[in-house]
Amino acid sequence: MVDHAAALANPHRTDTSLMQLMWLASPALPIGGFSYSECLEAAVESARVATEKEASLWLIDQLHLNFSRGDLAVVAQAIPAWQANDMTRMETLNQWVLQTRESSELRAQAEQMGRSLLEWLRNHTTARGEQIGALASLQPTYPLAFSLAASACAAPLRDCLLTYAFGWAENMVQAAIKSVPLGQSAGQRILSALTAEIPAAVDHALSLADDERQAFSPMLAILSAQHEVQYSRLFRS
Repeated sequence: MVDHAAALANPHRTDTSLMQLMWLASPALPIGGFSYSECLEAAVESARVATEKEASLWLIDQLHLNFSRGDLAVVAQAIPAWQANDMTRMETLNQWVLQTRESSELRAQAEQMGRSLLEWLRNHTTARGEQIGALASLQPTYPLAFSLAASACAAPLRDCLLTYAFGWAENMVQAAIKSVPLGQSAGQRILSALTAEIPAAVDHALSLADDERQAFSPMLAILSAQHEVQYSRLFRS
């Protein structure tokens, strides 16, 4: 069991915390992230994304304009809330995530991945039982579930956000490979481009206050609504 008091007093990366973060970023984590494209499939269907370059630019824009200002900022605020056992704060952040999902499939993604990570935590050894119970009472979304898992790693906050962003990037690149479609080498080039952008996105997320978070991405909302009735599709969003 992680000593949370010691972690707060000594927020330095250790071998154990690094490996736990790598575990959370792994595409093998059984939370279903591989089954979502977050509207990229609909962008391909509508010919907005058709090449490696377009896929790379699309995902970089999504990283900075949507992900960094929304979910990544929530994780930045939720990890300290878990460490402080601030249940009111955690509930407020979780409700913000639910309320900013602009389609049923995007909300279903946040809820399904949250439930799956909750079940993973029940069989893991880092989070305390009372924390897992608190998470279960929230109708947890993925950002809040990840925040608990990351807070239990006793890793520096910025490292936790880098992990969350890299896990998102890997899933999105795999979605691009399958939906555009692209080869594995193209996927690695896109991931390299995203990785170069992630530190700035994390720093931006860390700088945001409550009234500066936002989830204003009207084209993603439109594409998601179209994806819900798309005739042929590989992904659930």
